[in-house]
Amino acid sequence: MSAMDWRKPLQPIDPAFVVQVATWLNRPDEKLLNLVWAAYDQLIHDQPSIDGRDLERSISQLLEPRVRDAMSGFEPFYVQHGTFERETMAKPPAQPPEYDLAFVWRADERVIWPLEAKVLETPGRLADYDHDLRFEFLTCRYAPFTASGAMVGYLLSGTAEEALQRIAVKIGTALEKISDKDIRPQRISQHARQVPKDKPYPADFTCYHLVLEFTGLRRDQGPQ
Repeated sequence: MSAMDWRKPLQPIDPAFVVQVATWLNRPDEKLLNLVWAAYDQLIHDQPSIDGRDLERSISQLLEPRVRDAMSGFEPFYVQHGTFERETMAKPPAQPPEYDLAFVWRADERVIWPLEAKVLETPGRLADYDHDLRFEFLTCRYAPFTASGAMVGYLLSGTAEEALQRIAVKIGTALEKISDKDIRPQRISQHARQVPKDKPYPADFTCYHLVLEFTGLRRDQGPQ
């Protein structure tokens, strides 16, 4: 068997590819977010110790295997914690953007649907949340090939509904319900992105906002 050429140059992005991605990712709330909510429900049921020194990564890492457990095994994607986005990586020695959680398409692993998580100590502590939406998602540094992605708030106090109201005020954009039948604390906002010159990335972007409540969280502070 001949050796594989692992260092083939990256191919230019075909605009038709971006259109195809949009078709694959139709209704991510049904295909992807339901898995996240199932994983969250299981996490709340299991009540594992969560490292209080690094809450954001600790919670995301615990969610990943529970998302995987909720999958049938026949999905055209897999879930991953700490996924790197190499499409928008700057020249070395820069590090590529890294997602807290992501769904990666098996047919073309350049296609990544990311969920960027932020710990919300209170419903109004939204500076980091707002920053990542504006300067990561809406600049196409995050989710370059997809017309949507998700911001996830790990809420430590207050209510999810209050957090969603505060998010709408902070980002200056109305949050809409995904469906009239939706009972989860999740909303969407619509945006126009700043697409880099000569890139065929989608300009219209839908951000999904999920608030996962962790009030009364038991934090493991690690070895003493």
